[in-house]
Amino acid sequence: MTADEKERYSRQILFAPIGEAGQAKIRDARVCVVGCGALGSFQAEALARAGVDRLRLIDRDYVEYSNLQRQWLYEEADAREETPKAIAAARRLHQLNGRVEVEPQVADLTPSNAEELIAGCDLILDGTDNFETRYLLNDVSVKTTTPWIYGAAIGSYGIAMPVDARRGPCFACVYPEPPAGAQPTCDVNGVLASTTAAVASLQVAMALRLIVGWPDFEARIHTLDVWEGASRQMRAGERDPQCRTCGAREFRYLEGQRRIPVSLCGRNAVQLHDSTRPLNLEELAKRLRMVGEVRVNEFALRLEIPKYNLTFFPDGRAIVKGTTNVGLARSLYARLIGA
Repeated sequence: MTADEKERYSRQILFAPIGEAGQAKIRDARVCVVGCGALGSFQAEALARAGVDRLRLIDRDYVEYSNLQRQWLYEEADAREETPKAIAAARRLHQLNGRVEVEPQVADLTPSNAEELIAGCDLILDGTDNFETRYLLNDVSVKTTTPWIYGAAIGSYGIAMPVDARRGPCFACVYPEPPAGAQPTCDVNGVLASTTAAVASLQVAMALRLIVGWPDFEARIHTLDVWEGASRQMRAGERDPQCRTCGAREFRYLEGQRRIPVSLCGRNAVQLHDSTRPLNLEELAKRLRMVGEVRVNEFALRLEIPKYNLTFFPDGRAIVKGTTNVGLARSLYARLIGA
């Protein structure tokens, strides 16, 4: 370690479970943060400050004013300019720690790109907001023997769990199927910034333990309620020999190639993948200026028309804001881009 590194991370090095040897492992780790919202933005900042020199940030979305209440790293200018979260986060992290190599990926993690986007990373942190993507992460984790840290937050309640199928149960062992019925969401139940910060802090601590070496690893589910001041942990159990994922090695989420339109949590919006071809944003802007107000940069094109705002990305993805009706969103997309 250099003298500058020893000075910068001196307080962390003094923590006995880390020390200089652990700090060197933290420096050399490659960590992937999937989702740069309330959980992921905190994770990314904490990891960069801790000295992880290589971070990959994956996020499909752009910064909005409603994000600023609970999402770290972002400023009003990012919301005003609708900067993609991965890009805004990377810029801010470079300011916080210039030695960190940040690789922003403005992309939606899907079965067709998940392995490629996560390839080469030693650890995955969950900053997502839906079970389908978490099962996809679990498939990638088991298939590539890459551990990951699950986390979720709603209202004042949060949960976190380390997942390493080489030494304990995988996510599908603990949760064989997604919860039945409608689940609480941030747009209905809200969420406290202190909840997401607490959950992300737990995830980062678990990540550091895995990076420096966790000889007494045990998969434990940690839950907390910041409003009630309560916390609890319990064993996640043993690996299930009959588990479809780590037992039978059936990767049903990773093998599903279809990109399904989804309503976005708390956004009154639908994300579409209806284009099989990339979009030339500058050419598209010329055409759409006859339809409504257009703003375009290298990352996205924003179109405002009566009742709706549409954001198009170079990979053909679009977010239609102003409705949760998938059929209506598809109709708008087809009218503007073509079926």
